Order: sequence, then C-alpha cells, then structure tokens
Amino acid sequence: MTSTTTPPEAGHETSDETAPAADARRRWPRVLAGVLLVPLGVLLGPVAAAAAFLGAATVTDRLPSLYAAALVALLLGCGLPVHAAVRRRHVTVTVTGLVALATVLLAAATVLRPLDVAAPRPRFEPTGYWELPTGSRLAHHHLPAVGPPRPTPVIVLHGGPGTPGDGPSDVDRALASRGYDVYTYDQVGSGRSTRLSDPTGYTVARQVADLEAIRVELGADRVVLLGSSWGASLAAEYLAAHPGRVAAMVLTSPGTLWAPAWADRGEGDIWDRLTPEQERRIAELENNPRLVAWSLLTGVNPRAAHALVPDAEIDPLFAELLDIAAPAAACDPTRPLTVTSAALPGFYANQLVSADQSTVPDPRPALRSSHVPTLVLRGDCDYKRPEIAAEYAEVLPEARLVTIPDAGHVIESDQPDAYREAILDFLTPRQ
Repeated sequence: MTSTTTPPEAGHETSDETAPAADARRRWPRVLAGVLLVPLGVLLGPVAAAAAFLGAATVTDRLPSLYAAALVALLLGCGLPVHAAVRRRHVTVTVTGLVALATVLLAAATVLRPLDVAAPRPRFEPTGYWELPTGSRLAHHHLPAVGPPRPTPVIVLHGGPGTPGDGPSDVDRALASRGYDVYTYDQVGSGRSTRLSDPTGYTVARQVADLEAIRVELGADRVVLLGSSWGASLAAEYLAAHPGRVAAMVLTSPGTLWAPAWADRGEGDIWDRLTPEQERRIAELENNPRLVAWSLLTGVNPRAAHALVPDAEIDPLFAELLDIAAPAAACDPTRPLTVTSAALPGFYANQLVSADQSTVPDPRPALRSSHVPTLVLRGDCDYKRPEIAAEYAEVLPEARLVTIPDAGHVIESDQPDAYREAILDFLTPRQ
C-alpha cells in the first residue's frame, strides 16, 4: 500500500526546532528595556519631584502647591518608565507607590525636618516699641539725657544687616551723661522688631524710610547718627536721602559706601579669617539637606524659601553661626568674643538687605555736597579693606578718618577706652 503521508517540509522541521530561539529573540528587547527602564524610573521619580518643586516655586510660594507639583512629577517620572518596561498595571502601581513612599519618608527625615537650634536668651528688655507708618514695629531702648537735653538726639544703628547690638553701651551711657538722648533700636527684621511676612520687603530703602520715620516720631529736626559696619552704610544712605536731617555722624568700621563699586574687588569678609576649628563647627551646622534645599529655593523665590524655613527656625541657627565666627571680628581672633547674645539676629533681613545693596543708586554724588561733620573710625586690623573707610573720608567733605591701633572690626571690644574717648571728643569736645 502506498503511503499517503506527506513528508514534512524541511523548512517546517527547522521552524519547530528554532521556535524557542525566536521567542527569546523577541523577548530580550523587553527584558533589556525592563532592566534599564525600571531603575531609570526609580531614579527619575525623585529627581523629577525636586525639579518640579523648584519649578513650581517660580510661580507660587504656597507650600501645598509646591508639594503637590513634586508629588505629581514623582508619580509620572517613576510610573511612566516602569509601565513602559513591565506593561503590567499592578506592578507599575506597586513600584511607583514604594518609590513615592520612600521619597516622602526620606524628605520628611531630611529636607522637611525643622532645624533644631535653641534661640539665645536676650539679656535686656526694650524700653518700648515704635509703631511706624512704614508698617514696621521696632523695639527700642531710650537712655534719657542727664541734665538739659541737647536738641539733637543720638540714634545708634547696628550692623549686619540684621545683627542687633548688645543693648546700650558704655559710649551710649557716656553720651547720655553729657546731655544726649540716646536711642538704640532693632532694625526691621531683627532682634525683637517686626519680621516681615514677605522677605523681599527687606531693602535699603525700607531701612532708610524707617530711620526717617523714627526721626519724625522723636520730633527732632536733626539727629546724630552712630553707625557701625552696615549701620555706617545705612547712615550714609540716610544722609544722601535726607541731607538736612543729620547734625553729625560717627561711622565705625564702615561697610561699603556703595556696594557695586566693590563687586569685583573683594571688600574683605569675616569668613576669610576663620580658624580651621571655626570652619569645622560651621560646616557641621550647615551640612544639612534642609539648608541645601532652602539655598536652592532662595535663588528661585525668596518667599518660597521663607515659607519652607521660617524666621523662628533660621534665626537661632544664624545666631549660632555668628557666635562661632565672632572672634574673627577682633584683632586677636583667638580671643573669645560673643556678639549675638542680646537679641536674636534676623537672617532674612541680613540676606535680602545685603543683596539689595548691590542694586541701589550711587549715593556718592549727593554725599560730596554734604557738610555734615563726620568721624570715621577704623581698627588697624579690621578685616575690611582700609580703602573702604578711606572712601568715606574722601567723599564726605567734613569727614575725618581715625585709625585705632590694635583694634579689629569691633573697636569697642578691642579698644574700649580709645573708642569711647574718640567719640566723646568728637561729639562733646571739652571747652
């Protein structure tokens, strides 16, 4: 009998034998995609969240909106690559959920964890508060004149910006004993004074406006200004804006007269004089993911940065940083020195006013026509370049520069007697 069975074609037999290999060839791109895309999604999710957080900060400072933008970006940044790799919804949801949970927990333990620094205790209480038409509520201390008061009160301008002084000093008391009403105050954003809800309100113009409002509050036609460091810069800005309202000035260890002129020259900085131990202690404080996030956010939107890290949290840290760096302000940086124990400094006032200084108009043309008697004091080992103090004496026609030997930026601490006598001789010359 003739067989009707048709022998298999050679091609069919080969196809059956190579089917597993063909399936493997079709599977390996998917496997490779999974190997690449799943880790990519795990990494991309948190990166997308951070980018969305910063991107949203360009249009809003509301933290819930920033968090929502970050969460959506995280889910999409992780979920899309994972789903493209596995093509299984439950796997995508599981992986993305775990990544989101891990990211949120990590953020809660780092970026979102509040700074834990104790605030210093103030050593004195203000006499009262000025409620100014500018909107500032400023804490101040008044030393009444002994005997008949002079018509021009003394207003003391602390440095920083944002670093209030240690209360009435020996010089303040000596001036009061010679007939001056002496007022010290915490500038807006520092000490016990108003913290602004919008940190971009910290400007040089606001500080000048507050000072003019204080003069009006005191009912004084003219005032004597005692400004130290940034306070000297503020005094010069006020004189340029209100030339008829200043009777005399004492400018101690002055900051730059016009910051843009020093943008490329280097004015000298206290941080340049830190010892290795001081640098180590400061690095320990600053080595914090929350501060890194804050720093990035500040460059995008200071209002959002302020919402993330509020004054009550950052100011105590600023106080500790200043206390660590304080000895570098003295002529002998190994001598213990504390400058922030009287009142809490204002970090946002410091940062935003300092930044605004680089944008203000040049006050020097107006100052060259001023004839206000001015004493400029500089310690011979001040970390600020000597040309800065010299410029005040060059620009102000009635200014005199006096260099105090063996004194740094804090002349009143290094050489208290020479400092006091120089000011008293200038403001209350003996007849």
